[in-house]
Amino acid sequence: MLQLQLLSSPPLTPQTLNLNSISNPKLFPSFSSLNSSQTRSFKFNPLSKPSKFSLKCRQSEYFDQKQRFDDSSSSTSPSSLGLPARFYVGHSIYKGKAALTVEPRAPEFVPLDSGAFKISREGFVLLQFAPAAGVRQYDWSRKQVFSLSVTEIGTLISLGLRESCEFFHDPFKGKSDEGKVRKVLKVEPLPDGSGHFFNLGVQNKLLNVDENVYIPITRGEFTVLKSAFSIVQQILLAQQHT
Repeated sequence: MLQLQLLSSPPLTPQTLNLNSISNPKLFPSFSSLNSSQTRSFKFNPLSKPSKFSLKCRQSEYFDQKQRFDDSSSSTSPSSLGLPARFYVGHSIYKGKAALTVEPRAPEFVPLDSGAFKISREGFVLLQFAPAAGVRQYDWSRKQVFSLSVTEIGTLISLGLRESCEFFHDPFKGKSDEGKVRKVLKVEPLPDGSGHFFNLGVQNKLLNVDENVYIPITRGEFTVLKSAFSIVQQILLAQQHT
């Protein structure tokens, strides 16, 4: 907000101004008009010496609030960990049988007593498969997820048009529920060589779920995914070795 203050002589009165001596009404308005202007925030005295102005500026409440927000959020931002700020954008592919979303997830760090930071969870790419529930409608309540590690991302990037790969995950590996949840992601070429099938099979004995979700990915879509995977892989590796 900008404030303008005018320092001038006292307002005009009939005693300080001889109206009969004013010969040019265009340059000097009538006393009645001058008197009415005294109610305004700026008062003008045509007979006084040139006025002095003082200019004061202060930030609006918006900038004050923004500064307070930045100060309060800086403790949880990546820059507070000594890392550059990153913004991740997902990508989605919709087909008749299913939908696929691809979302990069940044690595997580924990501070050490020495002031350094240690990775508590490596970065990954989250794949979410949702079966179709109608025309251009998808049941996200039945979605199945699969997390690609940096190494698995590299395998997909290097995949040729006629090549296939398979990844197996057990979320409870090394725990008491090992073997009760099995996830298998298969990426296989389409018969005509126009792209790849992404097929995710999930067997969850804990929830009594046995489901397969597959979606065809064209060559162009697969090229976009591989390009995005390549960029994400470089970012994740750089962050994890910072």
